[in-house]
Amino acid sequence: MINFAVEKNTRFSSKNIIYKNTFMVLNFVWIAFVLLAIVFGIIQFACFGELNVFSDIVNSTFDSAKSGFEISLGLTGVLSLWMGIMKIGEKAGVVESFSCAVAPFFSRIFPEVPRNHPAMGSMFMNISANMLGLDNAATPMGLKAMKELQELNVEKSKATNAMIMFLVLNTSGLTLVPISIMVYRAQLGAANPADVFMPILLATYFSTLVGLLSVAISQKINLLDKVVIGVLGGVTAVIFGLLFLASHVSQESLALWSGVISSILLLGLIAWFIIKGMVRKINVYDAFIEGAKGGFEVAVGIIPYLIAMLVAIGMFRASGGMDLLVKGLAAMFAAVGADADFVGALPTALMKPLSGSGARAMMVDAMTQYGADSFVGRLACIFQGSTDTTFYVLAVYFGSVGIKDTRNAVVCGLLADLAGIVAAIFIGYLFFH
Repeated sequence: MINFAVEKNTRFSSKNIIYKNTFMVLNFVWIAFVLLAIVFGIIQFACFGELNVFSDIVNSTFDSAKSGFEISLGLTGVLSLWMGIMKIGEKAGVVESFSCAVAPFFSRIFPEVPRNHPAMGSMFMNISANMLGLDNAATPMGLKAMKELQELNVEKSKATNAMIMFLVLNTSGLTLVPISIMVYRAQLGAANPADVFMPILLATYFSTLVGLLSVAISQKINLLDKVVIGVLGGVTAVIFGLLFLASHVSQESLALWSGVISSILLLGLIAWFIIKGMVRKINVYDAFIEGAKGGFEVAVGIIPYLIAMLVAIGMFRASGGMDLLVKGLAAMFAAVGADADFVGALPTALMKPLSGSGARAMMVDAMTQYGADSFVGRLACIFQGSTDTTFYVLAVYFGSVGIKDTRNAVVCGLLADLAGIVAAIFIGYLFFH
């Protein structure tokens, strides 16, 4: 469960801002799906004589509600497991270790922030926690970082360069451990829930790289600095090396080795957390239990949200609207000679910048309709993990400090999203098609 607590003297109540912006976006998305379902139902009935369309829409509400409840309850065990493991890492100081590792690089891409300023430490902690999937630790540190960056801001209503870079890195969604996606895949019957681990890591890297470069170029940050070149060049070389190897092995071997490597990395991560916890002399078992309790609360807490979105999407699908959307997109790509097999997963990608809950429901819907181990089901997972909810992140973080002029943050964030989508399609075809 995400802890949104912040200091009392924050200009706005960050918790209220988060809820207000979240529900505003979800409100429009939910209403649009329901009303469009009714409109398409009327068209199907009046123009095409589909007499059962309204009963299909009504039945879909019951089926989707039941499915959402069953999926949410089924998440409890696996989610408790992984949140328990992540709590061990959090208490063992893994976030601090990541922060120290990225400090030299951060000082180059945030040249306007003094190296010893508190904002630098908060940004380190936020992005490191995000990379590990520790939302409960990331959000408070992110809000704290924005407040500290605002202290350096001369024009209080206008975003600074550092704020824009920080938020675009957040919206690009660089995550090393896509816990929630693997949990959903396990619940929906995937043979190897972790087989999307490597593809997501590759796709989200390109999203982050494009976001970082777009901001750096617009802010005239020195990309020729030896530390910047070393980090970006080294990581990019490894990524392209993996893609080169992936393109020169058979589909079966690639799927096998992707699963093997993903499993080894995840087991290594678990071992690292536990060993580091032992070195730090923390009670590893108690830390696991504490995190596991949070996992149970999260699983129960998402029930109404997942049901709400699945019902709306189910109505839209039963009305024929989803099929029309997918067929229209497929025809558009086929007209230019492109393979359109990926189009079934595209609604997840289109929803992600607007709503994390909506995109998650789209991902679940894709896996339910096509199968968790289908190309569309896996690609929807890669879309879900390749970026973050751009408009939500910008609204929450900028709103928490009263920023009204966001400058080019939205454009750079959406460029990162586009890069993530394109990379996800290419990598999805490479690994699973």
